[in-house]
Amino acid sequence: MGTIRVIIAKPGLDGHDRGAKVVARALRDAGVEVIYTGLHQTAEQIVAAAIQEDADAIGLSILSGAHMTQFRRVLELLAERGATDITVFGGGIIPGADIAELERLGVARIFTPGAPTQEIVDWVKTTLGGRASSGAARTGPSHPVSVPSSRHMRHPPKRRRTRRRPPTLRRGTGRRGSPHTAA
Repeated sequence: MGTIRVIIAKPGLDGHDRGAKVVARALRDAGVEVIYTGLHQTAEQIVAAAIQEDADAIGLSILSGAHMTQFRRVLELLAERGATDITVFGGGIIPGADIAELERLGVARIFTPGAPTQEIVDWVKTTLGGRASSGAARTGPSHPVSVPSSRHMRHPPKRRRTRRRPPTLRRGTGRRGSPHTAA
């Protein structure tokens, strides 16, 4: 029985990836092989990674409002490269009217904010479970990227530096080394 392999990606200029990491970790903990591509990925990079890693699905997390453009481009690239067997799903702040349009374009499922992670895990396992287990052993390269835990992502506070004036410049007349009173 093969494992389900999912690419989790943040396309475009969206810089908020906490939700994507939470979903990636939940899928990983449920036995799904997750490759997290990181922030600011182009559609071309995402599709190339999915094909190279022989992924069963691509999960896009989009909060920037560019969901129609990003999903459409990923689906177009998958079709151009003959990889329409890769399921595309996603989540983020997506209006209900756009969800219907995305599903019409070929997006399998959209999860909106507040969706329980167990619901996402269950959907991935039921939708992709039969596909991964019926396929032959994977022959492509496997370089799963572990999702860093939040404790490793915290940065120490920056030290505040106070600006000091050079010792030869003093307040007052503006002349070097002069006392505060003018002569």
